[in-house]
Amino acid sequence: MLKVEIDSFSYADKIILKNIHFTLSPGEHLSILGASGCGKSTLLHIVYGLLHLENGCIYFNEKKLLGPTKTLIPGEKFMKLVAQEFNIMPFTTVAENLGSHLSRLDEEKDEKRINELLEVVEMEAYKNTLVKNLSGGQKQRIALAKALANEPEILLLDEPFSNIDSFRKNKLQRKIFNYLKEKKISCITATHDSEEALTFSDHIIMLKNGAKEMVGTPQFIYENVSTEYQAGFFGDANLIPKNLFSSKETSEKSIVFPHELTISEEKTNLNVVVKKCYYKGSHFLIEAIYNNKALFFNHHSPLKLGEEFWLKKHL
Repeated sequence: MLKVEIDSFSYADKIILKNIHFTLSPGEHLSILGASGCGKSTLLHIVYGLLHLENGCIYFNEKKLLGPTKTLIPGEKFMKLVAQEFNIMPFTTVAENLGSHLSRLDEEKDEKRINELLEVVEMEAYKNTLVKNLSGGQKQRIALAKALANEPEILLLDEPFSNIDSFRKNKLQRKIFNYLKEKKISCITATHDSEEALTFSDHIIMLKNGAKEMVGTPQFIYENVSTEYQAGFFGDANLIPKNLFSSKETSEKSIVFPHELTISEEKTNLNVVVKKCYYKGSHFLIEAIYNNKALFFNHHSPLKLGEEFWLKKHL
């Protein structure tokens, strides 16, 4: 349905994006995962039609999109972009904001649609509240609801849950992304939240300095990280020599996550000294020292500082 071919995109003489090519099918959810400044927001703005793409093309249903230089009002009608700057009217009520995107020809139908959207973003109690009196997270939820008002074919989300409290975010993410799947609305999300990308995406493009670092399903991405940059999105990771767990002689190093290490009753090549213990609820994250560098592993209980252990990989 959507085909993106970005050979390169620059601001002045600085290249922001290069060799970004992908397709998006109806109802598919693609996450653009990357650190701040890697080009995630720029990519969404190009797709939506806010930025002119000199070197590349965007197609929708095999039709080339013209971009902002050929249209009176930038932005494609079949898409909606929820940017980090909310497109909402502060001096009107929540209901009036949502209603501004509806036909206004059938009040009863519009009222039903407004109530449905408020239920999706869990804002029913604020229907008649002025938007200016809402918190940042509540405004973000109204921006999401407003973008969904006319059921776009493609929804572009730029860090869509960044202002929303952690205790509410997980439930809201499930409702929003399940709603998109149900309605077969395609979605591209720009995020640095790896948990969100792993849990809700069909595919992930990891960006580094404007270029594709990794591409694949969430499971493929997580199971094939090989550098500190890639692993850094998924919590504390250890870069350690491969030969610690193998008889093969090699100078290569591999990424090992804390949950992959456990204490060994027998001596191993991985000898560590406990430095700190961090309580994580279901377990303790142990910070230890190996070869004068920090190394992290999980344990079911706290360990004494200064105590020495041998570690092995889980089978």
